[in-house]
Amino acid sequence: MESTETFSLPPAYDPKSVEFRWYGEWEKSGFFTASTDSSRPAFSMVIPPPNVTGSLHIGHALNNTLQDMIARFKRMQGYNVLWLPGCDHAGIATQNVVERELRKEGKTRHDLGREAFVKRVWEWKEKYGATIMSQLRNLGCSCDWTRERFTMDEGLSKAVRKVFIDLYNEKLIYQDYKLGNWCPRCQTALSDIEVEHKATQGNFYHIRYPFAHDPTHGLEVATTRPETLLGDTAVAVHPEDERYTGLTGKSVDLPLANRRIPIILDEYVDKAFGTGVVKITPAHDFNDFAVGNRHNLPRINILNPNGTLNENAGVYKGLSVAEARKKVVADLEGLGLLLKVEPHEHNVGHCSRCGTVVEPYYSKQWYVSMKSMAEAAMRAVAEGKTKFVPPSWQVEFNKWLENIHDWCISRQLWWGHRIPVYTCEDCQVQTAAETMPAACTNGHKGRMVQDPDVLDTWFSSGLWPFSTLGWPEKTKDLSLFYPTSVLVTSWDIIFFWVARMMMLGLKFMGEVPFREVYMYSLVADAEGKKMSKSKGNVVDPLELIDRYGTDALRFTLTSIETKQRYVALTPQKLESSRNFVNKLYNATRFVLMGLADGTELKPLSKEDWDKLALEDQWILTRLSQTIAEATSDYEKYRVAELSQNLYRYVWNEFCDWYLECVKPRLYAEANSTEKKLAASAVVTVLDAILRLLHPITPFVTEELWRKLPGRTESIQKASWPKAGDYPVNEGAVKEFEFLQEVVTAIRTSRSDFSVPPASRVKVAVLGEKDIHDSTAKIQNLVKNLAKVEEIGQASAPPFASAGLPVSKGEVFVLLEGFVDLPKEITKKKAEIEKLEKYVQSLNGKLSNEEFVKKAPAGMVEAEKLKIKESQEKIANISRNLKLLEK
Repeated sequence: MESTETFSLPPAYDPKSVEFRWYGEWEKSGFFTASTDSSRPAFSMVIPPPNVTGSLHIGHALNNTLQDMIARFKRMQGYNVLWLPGCDHAGIATQNVVERELRKEGKTRHDLGREAFVKRVWEWKEKYGATIMSQLRNLGCSCDWTRERFTMDEGLSKAVRKVFIDLYNEKLIYQDYKLGNWCPRCQTALSDIEVEHKATQGNFYHIRYPFAHDPTHGLEVATTRPETLLGDTAVAVHPEDERYTGLTGKSVDLPLANRRIPIILDEYVDKAFGTGVVKITPAHDFNDFAVGNRHNLPRINILNPNGTLNENAGVYKGLSVAEARKKVVADLEGLGLLLKVEPHEHNVGHCSRCGTVVEPYYSKQWYVSMKSMAEAAMRAVAEGKTKFVPPSWQVEFNKWLENIHDWCISRQLWWGHRIPVYTCEDCQVQTAAETMPAACTNGHKGRMVQDPDVLDTWFSSGLWPFSTLGWPEKTKDLSLFYPTSVLVTSWDIIFFWVARMMMLGLKFMGEVPFREVYMYSLVADAEGKKMSKSKGNVVDPLELIDRYGTDALRFTLTSIETKQRYVALTPQKLESSRNFVNKLYNATRFVLMGLADGTELKPLSKEDWDKLALEDQWILTRLSQTIAEATSDYEKYRVAELSQNLYRYVWNEFCDWYLECVKPRLYAEANSTEKKLAASAVVTVLDAILRLLHPITPFVTEELWRKLPGRTESIQKASWPKAGDYPVNEGAVKEFEFLQEVVTAIRTSRSDFSVPPASRVKVAVLGEKDIHDSTAKIQNLVKNLAKVEEIGQASAPPFASAGLPVSKGEVFVLLEGFVDLPKEITKKKAEIEKLEKYVQSLNGKLSNEEFVKKAPAGMVEAEKLKIKESQEKIANISRNLKLLEK
């Protein structure tokens, strides 16, 4: 006999004490560690590595909740699961953090020198870099911490160098001058994802460019960046724009620059926008760069790396962009060439790390040729080697790869993987090598200099699925866990990360890096707006954990994950999830209290199935169906459906109906036959519920599981429930659904007429023989659940009663003696009048042709549904009113 202590729980659930206690035990016990000698089938995932500078945000919380849910589910299914964690070195972000520290000391990185600065960054990483990994533990993440990796640890660095050298030797990596994003403060090239576009109030400056053949006339050009005219090399008009017919071969004099530039024809120009004339600045605008290439225009760079104007800007040399803009505008106005200035809001790119305005900048960078690798990636997806969830993302994936540009991989930073290319100072020949060569290929010794740039952070993270498993060495992990099973990531990095991992995985492993890609939603605020620090609507998941508990946050995140681009996180949903966790806790406590009398508890056997009460057969049949649905939902990543189905089964069916039905038997005399059978059934269902919920809500399910009789090991070691292990009785389901109809009808009628909750009422059933037979079978349950004293038969609707239809007939609650009939008659007449006015107003709205024409999709149907529901209420109230007035 187990101690009654086993069957006790504190009155209220305290998430903080439970979460802290269980996570430490889980990690210490090695539950999360994958085996290389297991006979179980392998299942693997790599974590999208958060920045080493990062702290947990709501996107991380959703991403890692989903991964943890999958990992725990697969372990329970019997898989040997590797969920590999790690961090990205985050080149720009980390360098900025350390440079800010240096500025507090009155120093710059140049004061330290490269070697000392890099050492300082490593020191910072060792001191602060584990923050987010600790926070992932707070979230309950069951990562294999024994295999944690960092994109700049020695093994991964070796992989990066090998990939670069191999691509370089295949001539797939090259250097060239091109236009790219540039941060003047960080003084480095940026990827598109490192540029945040913000709505900025600026101006349209209308400038006259005088014709070379007739300086008194010219072309009117509108621009938001007047200072860039110093780098103009042409003016373009659309070839079919009749306003500018006859200008082919003509030129204009470039204001302030003492240069003559051609008028060119190009279909890039939008005839309908502005004046239909566009200044072309190939070295400072991406569209202009493409136009310049088509027309062989020169590229004039007017900027220094620090964002000031260079010698190509003439008298404006040394000015910042903002200063030059003011002076250029003033000088144009002085020459009478500034025609007008109009306010104009437009999107301006800013560095995501330091907030500086990003400039398109013409510079020499390292590039990867992408075309052949992109074709291989598209082919692998077309062949089904990697599948997207939802499948629509395959279209986006292909669209980007079909139009792919070569990848700029160099960054002008000190923190990161330094480019392994060495140049001979004597003959300028370049060599890509693991370490500095003693001599160049021409035999010059001791004159080799390493390229100063580092690689784009996405270069090393593109190798993540195989570099983390030990490549280029042939490790057990690599052979067992590559390709990984699924990648869980947000859709906004499908191009920056997912596509690059696909291309590099195929190139260097000859196999896709993952079998499935699950693209989840981005979490928006309660109003559906994207979260950002500038908007002040960022939600801290650690604060939510503190307020609601980890399980409630996790359940909320899964319940809103509908695979739309954005999903809204609201306080109401968090409250609902917290209430759900508390409901589960209280339900378990209720069951355990019923077991505390020492009743002998045996597992429910197949021999017991025929002896089960109706409510047991119903809840177990629904359990079998719920297990089948949940298993399919887990496997197909139907996360919101999964959460909703489990919520409905646990709260509505198990707690609200089943426990109410089984309560008299569960709390019957100790060791009585009915109690033992009821206890076995209840524990059987509760056991399965905890296992079904564990991947989503690991802490509360572990706590409750350990309190169930006979559970001495962690729930993580429990197997996943199988639908076939539980009895199925479809007839019992139909019978119980009829019970629910009858009880709901009685409860509704009682509520509508304010019958005191504790009063036991009489009920009359009207209908054919079937309904009376069916009601007779369930009458004890009806009496218990709906506070009914007596159930009789009626041949006609009884006087002073309230009735509602059910399958096969109607159920009436006899009201006499419980309500003031004259008062209720007056009240019901007022209700009918109110509803009739409401229907009249809705009909008036729908008869308005303008409303119907302009109403959003679905609104008209919604209004019609309101009319139908209101009319049904009127009919029901009118019918009951007649019964009161007899």
